[in-house]
Formats: sequence, C-alpha cells, structure tokens
Amino acid sequence: MRYLSAGIFAVTLSFGSAAQSNPVVDKLLDGYAQQGAGPFSATDGKRLWSTRFAGPDGERECASCHTVDPRQAGRHAQTGKAIEPLAPSVNAARFTDPGKVAKWLKRNCKWTLGRECSAQENGDLLSYLTTL
Repeated sequence: MRYLSAGIFAVTLSFGSAAQSNPVVDKLLDGYAQQGAGPFSATDGKRLWSTRFAGPDGERECASCHTVDPRQAGRHAQTGKAIEPLAPSVNAARFTDPGKVAKWLKRNCKWTLGRECSAQENGDLLSYLTTL
C-alpha cells in the first residue's frame, strides 16, 4: 500500500503545477489503482471527455452537458437543468464527497457511454478534471 500511495503521488506530480491536491480524488484514485487501473492520464481523460458515443437518442459526449470547458457552467442536454462548473478549480464543492463522485460518475457514464466507466476511465477523467 505504501508503494501504491507513492505511485499515486507521482502520478499527481506528473501533471505539473496545474494539478490540485484533493484528498477525495486521491482516495478514489487509490481505490481504482487497487482494482488494477493506472497509471492515470489527464490526456486520456480529456480525450474521453470529448469522445462522442452513439446512444438510442443520438450521440453524446461529456461536453454535451458540461461544456467543452468544464470550468464553465453547463446545462443538461435532455432536461435543460443548469449544471454548475465541474472543475474543482472554479467550484470548490466538486469532489468533496466520495459517495457523490462515485454516484455521478456511474450515472453520467451510463447516460453518456451507455455503460459504466471502467476504473481506468474514472481515474483518467478525475485526473483530467483536477488539472484544470
């Protein structure tokens, strides 16, 4: 476990000074790593963010609701409900409750990708979002 935590720390450092330390995200990344995922990539997370997935009612991507720039407010593509910025750099309330993070990753992946995200995909997405 000691080496795993050091590995997560090294991954966080590799993002440069833009990465923000977040104990909730660190705990989630550690959990994903224990499932065999990693190393996590902000680049892959950004790519996943902008990938369009075919669904029963058209194509979707994360940016369909959260905008291309997660630092901006979004709007749900189907309901029109306002969505606060997702990036924790502009919305301190993001990624403060591990249960909520897991719930919303699961729900949004199912809606956007048509399936749950893998541990690798979740880790990559969180890595990307914490670099903004």
